[in-house]
Amino acid sequence: MNGFLRVQDLSEHNPMNKRELIELAKHYVTLSNEHNLQRIKFLFVDDATYHSAYFGEFQGRAAILVMMADFFTRFPDAHWEVMEYHCIEGDGVEFAFVMTGIDASSGERVKRHGLERIYFNSDGKIKDITVDKPIT
Repeated sequence: MNGFLRVQDLSEHNPMNKRELIELAKHYVTLSNEHNLQRIKFLFVDDATYHSAYFGEFQGRAAILVMMADFFTRFPDAHWEVMEYHCIEGDGVEFAFVMTGIDASSGERVKRHGLERIYFNSDGKIKDITVDKPIT
């Protein structure tokens, strides 16, 4: 042993705290509101998954980024409003949101409510996102 802890060893003994997880989720939402795919791409692990009740399932960072690029083209002014973030089991953060924007294909103003769960790995990278429609 060389006297240094490997990152994975450190992560196993020092899991992220709730504040850090919430800050990671807030950072993702901020970059999403900026439509900043150049920075968003670094937030995901290569084999991340994205499940959306609105848009389907996507496997892998590349597929997720294509979906996001298409989404931002369709909703060029998309904005997410989040009131409160909550930590959940499994290094996750959950939040309700309201997404507003104009659908470029129809010119219609859209307002969508949803519940999003983001799960992070021990390095703080997104490994899974699930977006559900609100229960009515």
